[in-house]
Amino acid sequence: MKFIVINRKWLFIVIGALLAFSLYFISREAIPTFKTSNNHGNDLIINMVTGEFSTTTTDGKKIESYRFDPGTIVIPKDQDVTLSIFGVNGAEHPFFIEGTDIKGTVKKGEETIVPLHFKEEGTYRLICDTHTHDGHGSISMIAYIIVD
Repeated sequence: MKFIVINRKWLFIVIGALLAFSLYFISREAIPTFKTSNNHGNDLIINMVTGEFSTTTTDGKKIESYRFDPGTIVIPKDQDVTLSIFGVNGAEHPFFIEGTDIKGTVKKGEETIVPLHFKEEGTYRLICDTHTHDGHGSISMIAYIIVD
């Protein structure tokens, strides 16, 4: 049977190095790898884009889908929030937020800033006036704002 003999001096050096290495990682500030919104102090900014998908079926029928991306956002109740919507696809998307008097238009290649402040919890729909029907091969363009 073989025994390993470790000098006490080397044991203290190894333990000290491990402690120093551990303290280095504990003392560092964590860097987030993914962030869904910009938060500058108390200002909450949420970024959204418009998107369009289209295809033709095997029988020649054109199918289109317009959307806000992300399709669902969660914001805190009774806090000022800035919603920034950038127009990527579609010439323009006139919109309104159901249950409020908020209206606007997102134009291709432009940013539309929408200040939000909800006092009531609930789910509010952001609806594009241009794409509100199921007919003609198009799907309604709706995003959901959840106030919590």
